[in-house]
Amino acid sequence: MKLNRRAIFGGITAGTLALGLAACGGGSDDENGSDGDLASGEINASGASFPDAFYAAAIEAYAEVNPDLIVSYNPTGSGTGKSEFGEGLNDFAGTDSLVKDEEVEPGTYQYLPTVAAPITVAYNLPEAGDLQFEQETLAAIFQGDITTWNDEAIAAANPEADLPDTAITLAVRSDGSGTTTNFSKFLDEATDTWTLGSGDTIEWPGNSIAGEKNTGVAQIIQDTEGSIGYIDLADATEVGLVTASVENAEGAFVAPTLEGATAALDGAELNDDLSYNPLNAAGAESYPITAPTYLIIHTEYEDAETAAGVKEFITFLLTDGQDLAADAHFAALPEGLRQQALDALNSTIAD
Repeated sequence: MKLNRRAIFGGITAGTLALGLAACGGGSDDENGSDGDLASGEINASGASFPDAFYAAAIEAYAEVNPDLIVSYNPTGSGTGKSEFGEGLNDFAGTDSLVKDEEVEPGTYQYLPTVAAPITVAYNLPEAGDLQFEQETLAAIFQGDITTWNDEAIAAANPEADLPDTAITLAVRSDGSGTTTNFSKFLDEATDTWTLGSGDTIEWPGNSIAGEKNTGVAQIIQDTEGSIGYIDLADATEVGLVTASVENAEGAFVAPTLEGATAALDGAELNDDLSYNPLNAAGAESYPITAPTYLIIHTEYEDAETAAGVKEFITFLLTDGQDLAADAHFAALPEGLRQQALDALNSTIAD
């Protein structure tokens, strides 16, 4: 996906970033009235592939603001990112799922929410047209209880659709994934019949094909007629997949849009550690499979230059970088949550 980042950020300069950092406690003016020094060097991160389109756009835009700090993000999946963070192999990590004690030592990291987005239910059924799914029907499909497209449960919610007797192929993740966690958590919390639990990995039924990262799932759906899978909005849009409307907590069928994700954010409760759960949130306009995504940073950095670089880049991500979210198919954080994330960043990495 190639966005016109230069046009979006044409008015942002190193000076405006430095002033923003100063306002957040991350920079200072010298006696001659300059805007303060920006960070330099190199910082690296790995983790969730779900927000990769947003992070790639932000890194590209940030490079125009401060070319002296090289930022890299490797979308390895949430599980690998958390594991590498716990082993000290990256400077910060991206994750769509919460950290377990065996992954990272408790008390050594801080969650920083960045954006949110719908997890779409995408499918390849050329003659069917636009479909909608009840929550219980999705649970039955993804645990292998419904195996053909003309099943009466699918037909009941889609009376006008031309549903063939084609076998259903599930497109799922092969790697440890926060997208999998949030999708399975939604089915676990929203339905009475889901039996496969929730987590970064799931033992899917035999009619599934597994792909690596969201891009791998997208490829399976694109190549396999009769397939259905779960994938972030950015990757679904990038390859032109057809996505379904999903029943929400109010019984309304809602399409996966940024407006639906924003409505879900408004209905979510924030925890003390800045984690939150917008899945199946209240509100008639809420898209029910809206997933948060986070960066996790260390509470202590051995290298002051690395700490300064991490703080500067994430400050950019939480301020000017939020303007990139919509073009990358993500919902920006509500103002109150964005400010709390900035406060947490500034208190964790003090000057």
